[in-house]
Amino acid sequence: MTQANAMHGRIGDLFAAVDAKDTERFLGFLTDDASFRFASAPAVQGRQAIRETVRNFLASIAACRHELARIVMEDETLVCEGNVTYTRHDGTEINLPFANVFELEGGIISAYRIYVDAGQLYE
Repeated sequence: MTQANAMHGRIGDLFAAVDAKDTERFLGFLTDDASFRFASAPAVQGRQAIRETVRNFLASIAACRHELARIVMEDETLVCEGNVTYTRHDGTEINLPFANVFELEGGIISAYRIYVDAGQLYE
């Protein structure tokens, strides 16, 4: 199995953790000193800051569902794109395209950047 194939499965597992709103399982994919940026929000550093950021975001939505379309990997950088469906607390849904960039250290995420137009989620 190639590293790209192995990482495809791990990224699928990561999104499953997010979709389950399981912050602790999500954090298991990151290094202790990882950086994390969601959309246009400032980046945060370290597990505690990421835990708080992710928990706050997940509390702002009723649910989410990720569908991966493509993963590209070169050296220790992985890029994926897909669509995410967010369910708001009022039950309405919005489907948005996203792209994520992951920088890896030995297969563990050390930097995680999410590119999505999240502003539409709160309109």
